[in-house]
Amino acid sequence: MLSGPAPIDQLIPFPAADLPSLLRCPQCRAALAGQDKGYACSACGGRFPNVRGIVRFVDESNYADSFGYQWRRFDRTQLDHAGRSLSEQDFTQKTGLQPKDLKGKLVLDVGCGMGRFAEVATRWGARVIGVDLSAAAEVAAQNLADRDFVAFQADVFTLPFAPETFDCIYSMGVLHHTPDCEKAVKALPQYLKPGGTLAVWLYSGYNRWYRFSDQYRKITHRMSPRALHRFFRVAVPFFYWLDRGLRVVPVIGKPAAGVVHHVFPVNRHPDAEVRVLDTLDWYSPKYQSKHTYEQVFRWFEGCGLEALTIGQIPVGVRGRKPLKSPLAQ
Repeated sequence: MLSGPAPIDQLIPFPAADLPSLLRCPQCRAALAGQDKGYACSACGGRFPNVRGIVRFVDESNYADSFGYQWRRFDRTQLDHAGRSLSEQDFTQKTGLQPKDLKGKLVLDVGCGMGRFAEVATRWGARVIGVDLSAAAEVAAQNLADRDFVAFQADVFTLPFAPETFDCIYSMGVLHHTPDCEKAVKALPQYLKPGGTLAVWLYSGYNRWYRFSDQYRKITHRMSPRALHRFFRVAVPFFYWLDRGLRVVPVIGKPAAGVVHHVFPVNRHPDAEVRVLDTLDWYSPKYQSKHTYEQVFRWFEGCGLEALTIGQIPVGVRGRKPLKSPLAQ
């Protein structure tokens, strides 16, 4: 059971004593020195301030701003609690990871959002560092203030970590929201220790139900997240109950409901708040690509990862970094 969020000025990041040895300048890759208000690079002069309890390795405002709004507004909607383990089930089904895989391990959560999966990993006994391009990192830090967790605002393409730092890296439903998903996936194995595990879950490219939402998103991603949220607070209940009503009509009801959902896709989760959250998540991002197992396997193999497995829900892929590089064998 999670406790309530702590005030920002009381957040004590984990693992505070070890962080300087793990961090590198994202600009020149030199070691960083801790300062009262963040970190500094003596090699290139880079400064990375601590703002509202989070060290920022990128500008606070960027193409992921919609996620910052989203996770501030729905800061605890998807967190597991006593009597509910939906995020844990989702995590296991999409990655294949189990508690024994993470217990006692140093783990990187890429695109941690408000911390729903980091909550699972820390509950399983992992020490977790979360990064997010958006200000959602602040929300994760507050939600997990009592856990072995620290969050940074950082870019997956220039992560501020030393090579071969982590035992496991996972990214859940995030990398397809970058300008180049393949490049984002391939940026991660360098931070794995030999024998470490990489697990990613991406939107599936195997069906075309989302073709209309892709067209609408050309407009909706330009709207302010607040305005889009107000719109979906009305539109999502309307289409959800229209769908439910059509399905009870004999003969033509179910086909008609299918057409409506295909042309005007909104989430149909049984929880009303989750329906609005997930629909906002579909329509607000600037970037949203879809992928196949064939693609992701090629990317993993191109990085030298081995023992590839798939999750129960497409498209989830997990692989292991060899204990020795091919040149050393």
